[in-house]
Amino acid sequence: MLLQGQGQTMNANTSQKLEALVSDDGPVNVYIWDMDETLILLRSLLNGTYAESFNGSKDVKRGVEIGEMWEKHILKICDNCFFYEQVEDCNEPFIDSLKEYDDGKDLSRYDFKQDEFASPTDDLNKRKLAYRHRAVAERYEKGLARIVDSGTMSVLDELYEVTDGYTDRWLSSARAFLEQCSNVKEASVDGTDRSSQDIHILVTSGALIPSLVKCLLFRLDTFLRHENVYSSIDVGKLQCFKWIKERYNHPKFRFCAIGDGWEECAAAQTMQWPFVKIDLQPDSSYRFPGVTPKTVSYYFAAVYGNSDTDTNKE
Repeated sequence: MLLQGQGQTMNANTSQKLEALVSDDGPVNVYIWDMDETLILLRSLLNGTYAESFNGSKDVKRGVEIGEMWEKHILKICDNCFFYEQVEDCNEPFIDSLKEYDDGKDLSRYDFKQDEFASPTDDLNKRKLAYRHRAVAERYEKGLARIVDSGTMSVLDELYEVTDGYTDRWLSSARAFLEQCSNVKEASVDGTDRSSQDIHILVTSGALIPSLVKCLLFRLDTFLRHENVYSSIDVGKLQCFKWIKERYNHPKFRFCAIGDGWEECAAAQTMQWPFVKIDLQPDSSYRFPGVTPKTVSYYFAAVYGNSDTDTNKE
């Protein structure tokens, strides 16, 4: 895993875009999300803790079955479409971490099965891994429907609806939150596109490739671009948070972390960012459905002060 200079590289790649994101309309809110048991439910389905929190009103066995079905599809797509069998032991904290080794070679006819890729301990294999990362990013941005056949899409759509029903709309409610404050492009007065103020970033303790696949399968890729997905498994969430701060190093950017774990809470405290703790308990308002952009606006206001953006949150 290459770490030296990563933050500086990312900062250089994005600094020219900061002024385009900042407007006179108000601050730019950056939401830093955990994945499992925050934007999606999976681990708690597999180990039964989600169902058990309902004290008998949820079928624990059914929840485990649903989780196992997701796990099967995630691993299958990882291996078949995203080189996971080849790169499982080469986890990187973000998809562009080896971009400096990518020479831009045309990959349309590149044979990933015959290039003798090995552990990226030298520049040649780092370049081969960078090629795979570029191919992963391109496939991710095309969307799931361009990766799997129509039969698989139907199965995944049905599994999503079954899961959403079993979890009382957790998945669709979390997605609705992202949609309400997403980077939806709007036409400006001069006819060009401009993005809305909010940015969503994922920092997960899972491996990078499976996390990207989860985003696709759980319909989050519309709101989470590939460059905004981080894997903290090797570097820790605090380091990821620092990289994010470097990317958006401008006084108008405001940060808020949202998750269910102690690590993101501690990292947010170190960064002096607000933190919203997600709670699985059925009677909590800090879960999905429950948490809304209005809820989180109070946390922004507590740290950064009120703004018109906070006042106008629905």
